[in-house]
Formats: sequence, C-alpha cells, structure tokens
Amino acid sequence: MENGDKVVETVIVGNYVEMETEGKSEGMKSKLSKLFWHGGSAYDAWFSCTSNQVAQVLLTLPYSFSQLGMLSGILFQLFYGLLGSWTAYLISILYVEYRTRKEREKVDFRNHVIQWFEVLDGLLGKHWRNVGLAFNCTFLMFGSVIQLIACASNIYYINDNLDKRTWTYIFGACCATTVFIPSFHNYRIWSFVGLIMTTYTAWYLTIASLLHGQVEGVKHSGPSKLVLYFTGATNILYTFGGHAVTVEIMHAMWKPQKFKAIYLMATVYVLTLTLPSASAVYWAFGDLLLNHSNAFSLLPKNPFRDMAVILMLIHQFITFGYACTPLYFVWEKLIGMHECRSLCKRAAARLPVVIPIWFLAIIFPFFGPINSTVGSLLVSFTVYIIPALAHIFTFRSSSSRENAVEQPPRLVGRWVGSFTINAFVVVWVLVVGFGFGGWASMINFVHQIDTFGLFTKCYQCPPPLPPTPPHFNHTRSL
Repeated sequence: MENGDKVVETVIVGNYVEMETEGKSEGMKSKLSKLFWHGGSAYDAWFSCTSNQVAQVLLTLPYSFSQLGMLSGILFQLFYGLLGSWTAYLISILYVEYRTRKEREKVDFRNHVIQWFEVLDGLLGKHWRNVGLAFNCTFLMFGSVIQLIACASNIYYINDNLDKRTWTYIFGACCATTVFIPSFHNYRIWSFVGLIMTTYTAWYLTIASLLHGQVEGVKHSGPSKLVLYFTGATNILYTFGGHAVTVEIMHAMWKPQKFKAIYLMATVYVLTLTLPSASAVYWAFGDLLLNHSNAFSLLPKNPFRDMAVILMLIHQFITFGYACTPLYFVWEKLIGMHECRSLCKRAAARLPVVIPIWFLAIIFPFFGPINSTVGSLLVSFTVYIIPALAHIFTFRSSSSRENAVEQPPRLVGRWVGSFTINAFVVVWVLVVGFGFGGWASMINFVHQIDTFGLFTKCYQCPPPLPPTPPHFNHTRSL
C-alpha cells in the first residue's frame, strides 16, 4: 500500500504544475495573490467542499423536517451524509486512477482541467462519458438555477418593494460575474468566507428559534403523507449530493491523492450546522413550515436576521460559481476556448452559459420543491448511482484490481466490501431516491405549478394588504 501511495505522489505531484511558478522570486503582489487567490492545499479543498455542500439548503431543511418528522429528518441526514461521503470517495479514486494512467502515457494537463465525464471516458468509454456528461451538466445547471432562486427568495425578506421575479433579474446579472473566476484553484478566499457566512446563518437559525420559542398551538404532525415524506427525503438526498464538482476541486489541488477523506470531514462539519438548525426551527414552528419552504419567512425581522440574509446572499453568489464553473469548462472545450490564456476572452465566451440558467430561474421559482425534484431525478444518478456503477465496472477484472493505484481500505472489507456497498447504494437510491422520491417530488412540483403557475411573480409571498379606505371628515363646519 505504501508503495502504491508513493507511485501516485510521484506521478501526480511530479507533473502537476498548473498555475504554479517555480524558481521565481515573489514580490508583495505575488504573495498576496498566492494568499487570497491561488489555493491548492487539502485545507482549500475542505473549505470548498464544505462551503459548496451547505448553502441555501440550510433554509429548506426545516421544511423537509416538517414533511418527514423530527426522527426521520435526523436519521436521513446521517444516512445520506455517509452515502454521499462514500460516493465522493469513489469519484476521487476513479480520478486518481484515470490521471495516473494518463500521466504514465505522458499526457500533460498543465492547461487542461480534468472533468468527471473525461474520467468516465478514459476508464469506461464514450457511452459512459455521454451519460455522465448529460446528467452532470443538467444537474449543475439546475443547481445554479436553485442558487439564483434562493437569492431572490432571501432578499425579499429585507426589501419587499420589488417582487421576487425582479430580484431574480438583478441577481442573474450579478451572478454572471462568476465568469471571471478561472477555476476552483481561485476560490480560496471565497470558500473560506462562504463557510463563515453559512456557519453564522446556521447558528442564527438555531438560537433565534430557541429564543422565539414554540408558536401558540404548534403541531408536529409529520410524517402525515407519503408524498410529503419522500419529498422531504429527496431534499436531504440533494443536500448531501454536492459532490458533482469533486473532480474539479481535486484537479485544483497540488496533491489530489490527499482528497480521500476530505469530503467525509466536510460532511461531519456540515452536520454540526444542519442538524441543530433544522431541528430547532421545526421545534419552534412545526407544521407552519409546510407552507413556508424558506425558514427566514417565519423568523421575526431584526438586524440579526437581516445580517443572516445578506451573508446567505453573498454565499449563494459563491455557490452559483461552484455549480457553474464546471459548465463553463464544458462550454469552453466545446467551442475550443479552454486553453486560451486570455481571461477576458474566456469570460466573454462563458456568458452564454448563464442565459438559460437565468431563464429557468424565472420559469420555475419554486424555492424548496425544486430541490427535491432535482434531487430525485438528477442527483440520484449524477453523484450516487453512476459513480457506484463506474467503480464496479472499472475494477471488475482481477487484473484491474491488482493494478489499481488505490486499494480499498480494510475497514470496508477491501474489494468485496466495496462492491457490496456500491450495489446497496445503486439499489437504494434507484428505488427510494429516484423511484419513490421522483414520484413524490414530481407530484409536489406539479402542485406548485397548478397553485402558483409558471413565471409566477412572487412565489409564496404574503398577499398584498387591501388599500386603506379614504377617511372623510363628516363634522360640519360651524
């Protein structure tokens, strides 16, 4: 095992010199740039994974708890957290396997960002590549859509002079500026700041709910309907399915083989934010959350809530960049701009990617229900089923297992244990996540369309107050 690790380090680290300048004296500007802009350490990867995983879902998890009930909500978070960490580990193993094979063939990735569909192509062929590309791109597109919807939903609780659709137009333009961030290598300061913002919001939700106390006549009737139960479960499936960008984050690392346990550690931290906040909000408001998918809508307006809203807005801008950057790479490769050295040319070439995302956010502004729909139909395949199957098929022969760069840990039972876990992941997510979850979330999604309509101006906004009748002075003048 030790020898295998040394081979990986020699092959990968020896050739991985993207965005590094060796042997040059560094001025103050260069040092500052390295501090804030060039991140490739294991810590950077942890911040990126954690910050990307827990964004607007913080605000919808209490809604999921109202659908699932307290016990099921907690258990599903723990279960899908473990499941997500396992499949992120599989993706990291497949990335290292693919990259090592290619670099042994003297392939240079200095000006090329490896992506998940290329890993599938190199290890399993073009059919796997096409399926992986279709699911990954569609999921990341709707992931970006969800961040845009969340921006409009949140800012409305600070300034309701504009409706949510107008705010979507404004934030679509703001989020388009992410075209200027070259790669995940350059998210160092953003991921660090983003995590601080999310941590504040999570603990604000927890403390504010506990201080508020339970509303009068609070009811905790969940789970009451199968449709709601599986809708809530698939939102949690979506929550811990943020590793669709694992390959891009690994490629930004100086030593990608160190990624193996990073996603698990990120998930552990995320659980310290999601479990207390969702439990506390559900305890305080109970079934009221069934009609309030954004937790901010039930908490009283004060400076602490406004601060949480503003911080989440900034963080959603960052998460939009996380979801959209892989799409920028795919588009660049399609039009032949990926290896262009000019940042401005690449930024201009990326802009068409933002337009359909903007448009979809205006059509489907259903903050909360859209998470479950994306979770069941896209996340289930993109980051659970496909990685598990890809791992089985890549190492199905005894020779491929013997020559694998990374052997499975003894803790899970080596190859037999790994394949057993993979088979369980595929069956569970296919039946519960895609099957029951898809059925439930689509029913709920269609219900939102029937209730509010497409292109709705202000989803789940309180009805406008009736105009105050004019006051007439009936006293007669003397």
